[in-house]
Amino acid sequence: MKPQITTLHSLAGLRSALRRLAHRAGLPVELRSRLALSATRVARPELLAGRPVLLETVPPQPSGRADERLTVRLHLPHAPRRPSLEGLPLPPERLPGTDVVWRVPVPAAPDGNVPAGDPPGLVELLEEELSAAVDRVDALADDHQRLKHELAETNSGVLALYVQLEERDEQLRQAHGRILRQLEDALRPPPARVPGLEMAVHYEPAEKHAPTGGDLYDWFVLPDGTVHITVVDALGHGLTSTRSALNVTHAVRTLALEGHPLESIVARTDEVLATFDHELMATVQLVRLDPRSGELVLANGSHPPALLVREDGESSLLEVRGRGIGFPLPGSEKLLRDRLGPGDLLLLYTDGLTESRRDPREGEQRLARAAARHRHRPIEEVPAAIADEMHTVILHPDDTVALTVRRVTG
Repeated sequence: MKPQITTLHSLAGLRSALRRLAHRAGLPVELRSRLALSATRVARPELLAGRPVLLETVPPQPSGRADERLTVRLHLPHAPRRPSLEGLPLPPERLPGTDVVWRVPVPAAPDGNVPAGDPPGLVELLEEELSAAVDRVDALADDHQRLKHELAETNSGVLALYVQLEERDEQLRQAHGRILRQLEDALRPPPARVPGLEMAVHYEPAEKHAPTGGDLYDWFVLPDGTVHITVVDALGHGLTSTRSALNVTHAVRTLALEGHPLESIVARTDEVLATFDHELMATVQLVRLDPRSGELVLANGSHPPALLVREDGESSLLEVRGRGIGFPLPGSEKLLRDRLGPGDLLLLYTDGLTESRRDPREGEQRLARAAARHRHRPIEEVPAAIADEMHTVILHPDDTVALTVRRVTG
């Protein structure tokens, strides 16, 4: 059939023409409504501006085939720009220029003919569309009510299951908490009780839900009465780094109790562990402290320097050159000796305490001021107080150990 072209000057005329055309083609009511609404939205700017539009239609052939289509094309010859096609109820095809076309499938009539009888008026067509819309709303309301009942029944069952899961989850949380506390107790020994010394430690994981990491410590009393302290920071995160740090602390403890000289223990620890942990890399600091004389000896393997705060507040970093476990040429290059006087405070830590700025020296300066400020507090409060002050400025979260030893008289 030849295309039929109609010039339209009003929205009402466009709506009326499209509805009658769609009815003659046998389009379902909802599809007819979508076509009329979409074409009206496209043509609205032109018609409201007083510029005519051309409606070109190609009715489907009355063959009864299932693939017949009604072609509706809008020509906007005077449009200053291409029309917007966003959000239309019936998406069209976009053609070059300002034309827009819809190719709408037409259901075949049982006898292959278009609807017979006198064509209904525009009011009848609108009433038919309104009735279909009301039926659709009623059906949706019925579906909504049915779904509400089904949801209410489901919710009652889900609520009962949720209560059971909450109870089970609480039991698991309590069990998990007990296991973690036991694990922490096993990994972090309590301070050694030594006359003449006060000792305390603060540990803070980078992630609260993963309270284990590669920052560990160990302290114990040697047969000669001196106190040995080890602080380790193993590379990595989680249980893998915890295992590496444990290997280091256990190896150091064994070598120390066997009587190996302090200056050799870092290198000997690397030799021992290299045979079965090839990926291990860790910094380590070793301290020997005589509680009677206050004599202090340090060895270091790539670890941040210890901080010594005198009773009067003067502080100094105890820096010893050396390379850590898994580093090239591991070992402490020498031993550093000092003396801890009455009231003096020794602070050992991992780099999570001082890496609050991009300049490590700034972190060390802040640490010295914080330690001097808190040095006279009860010893069990000192490490946490220092860590809290240091962590007001954090470059990136990291596991943190802060360990303090203070010499007392009497």
